[in-house]
Amino acid sequence: MPFIEVAGKKLEVDEDGFIQDPSQWDEEVAKYLAKVEQVDELTEDHWKVVLYLKDYYEKHGIAPMIRKLCKDTGFSLKQIYELFPTGPAKGACKIAGLPKPTGCV
Repeated sequence: MPFIEVAGKKLEVDEDGFIQDPSQWDEEVAKYLAKVEQVDELTEDHWKVVLYLKDYYEKHGIAPMIRKLCKDTGFSLKQIYELFPTGPAKGACKIAGLPKPTGCV
């Protein structure tokens, strides 16, 4: 598997760039992955979504469905795509350090 290097840490990623060990995620990793996913700066709204995804994943072991993400964060699907141009699964989940979602996030 390929690796990325962020702030002196070598992280294993899958073929789509999702980190393989969520415990290695931190703010610097999020900022690095954000740039890869066409997000120049993580705003308060970005962090609200990213931290929600991390928390949900830690509690349930999976990423939430997009409808739940929108309902719980108060963002519309359009707003989620404005925040994360590559989408909630590819962009937001990757930035949050989650494994690649298999469902419809």
